[in-house]
Amino acid sequence: MKTGGIISVLVLVIVLVAGVNGEFVTCTNRGSKCFLKQLKCPSQCPSTSPSNPSAKVCYLNCNSPVCSPECKNRKPNCSGRGAACLDPRFIGADGIVFYFHGRSNEHFSLVSDHNLHINARFIGLRPEGRTRDFTWIQALGIMFDNHKFSLEATKAAKWDDEVDHLNFSYNGNELAIPEGYPSIWKSANNEIKVERISSKNSIMVTLPEIAEISVNVVPITKQDDKIHNYNIPSDNCFAHLEVQFRFLGLSSNVEGVLGRTYQPDFQNPAKPGVAMPVVGGENKYRTTSIFDTKCESCVFSPAQVPRKEDSLVMDYGTMDCTSRSSGGNGIVCRK
Repeated sequence: MKTGGIISVLVLVIVLVAGVNGEFVTCTNRGSKCFLKQLKCPSQCPSTSPSNPSAKVCYLNCNSPVCSPECKNRKPNCSGRGAACLDPRFIGADGIVFYFHGRSNEHFSLVSDHNLHINARFIGLRPEGRTRDFTWIQALGIMFDNHKFSLEATKAAKWDDEVDHLNFSYNGNELAIPEGYPSIWKSANNEIKVERISSKNSIMVTLPEIAEISVNVVPITKQDDKIHNYNIPSDNCFAHLEVQFRFLGLSSNVEGVLGRTYQPDFQNPAKPGVAMPVVGGENKYRTTSIFDTKCESCVFSPAQVPRKEDSLVMDYGTMDCTSRSSGGNGIVCRK
């Protein structure tokens, strides 16, 4: 058998194998110790697509030193790597928590790589006497190859769990994804898949061999408002996104508010021991619109094929905080 591009390209793919005693997972990444091993899903999560949307799914982390299937939640883990939640609070690939406030009604690049660019639109408000805006992520614009996909949380005066607060577009056209679980939409050539992971307000976006993005829409609650003194008006609950990214391959010069933390030599400027370590970069990552790929540090260039030796394979798992102690990777768990 000749060695060629198939062998040299590292691809993380979870393969589902039908077995008489349940579901099995394996990995087609030749660099993984799990390569082509058929591993049975644990009894706690026997399926990769459970009928119950709240159930955990079976998952195999191909980069894990322990070749063992794991259970995970499909909804965003705001205490895990690749998370962007709250106002907004990020956790980078290095496991370090940092805040990036930006400005209300502006756009910033979260990730910019050769063939992937993700912008976020921020919404917010500035109560009297404050020197900066409170901000939240309201929308994402995702560019890959020559495609454009957006998702946004719709404005609502009052939050209603029985109402779906998500809008989508693909390549300039409004996209309707029926409510309910499971509800799945795929592009014509399977470049992108969007699936509801609950009947409303929670989705998973999959770009095969590129990224997985889990998203929740949530409001600012009265309790949040009271604790943080946001001064939320009566006509807007500031519905916004909780997001967690899982990247399957990024180049070593990836950029963006979050993307830069995946650089192999990145040194996080967030000050350790600070309750809210704020990291700047507004001017470096500001874009003019949700689909604008130009910024001071942006590198998106889909026509440029990165060299194989410059490619990184990344499959960062999630982490659950069960105490206020450090997670061992720079994450400090806080309520």
